[in-house]
Amino acid sequence: MGKIIHDHIELKRVLDEEKKNGKIIVFGNGCFDIIHVGHIRYLKAAKELGDVLVVAINRDDSIRKLKNRREVVTPDEERAEIVASIRYVDYVTLFSETSVENLLKLLKPHIHAKGTDYTEDTVPEREVVLSYGGKVAIVGDEKRHSTSEIITRIQKGKEN
Repeated sequence: MGKIIHDHIELKRVLDEEKKNGKIIVFGNGCFDIIHVGHIRYLKAAKELGDVLVVAINRDDSIRKLKNRREVVTPDEERAEIVASIRYVDYVTLFSETSVENLLKLLKPHIHAKGTDYTEDTVPEREVVLSYGGKVAIVGDEKRHSTSEIITRIQKGKEN
């Protein structure tokens, strides 16, 4: 089971130690509000790029800003626990910003893995990752699953 580390400075210390031991650090991020197969395939593919997978999860307030939603289905601490239990994940942290740029600048992972809804050129944090010598990778299967789509299907089911 992955370890949840709330303190970003402590996470940096842990990852720096992993780097000293020759480990390749892969960084992924997302909301993970309702876990679906697309999330699992993304995390599996991200883990295959290196030795250590750290996943940053948007806090509830960040999701509300980012997704323009009033409600979050699963509270952030529970989402962290769920993602940490996925076998591909080594470390989990939470963040409040709508972007992971500051966290990337601090942690400097070797690889920043994003899902297939991006290309290497459209990853919002691309310039930050390249600035410290990191690489951007697009992983997972074709984007055919989404939490928003699941929520819509559930809501339509309630109306019938």
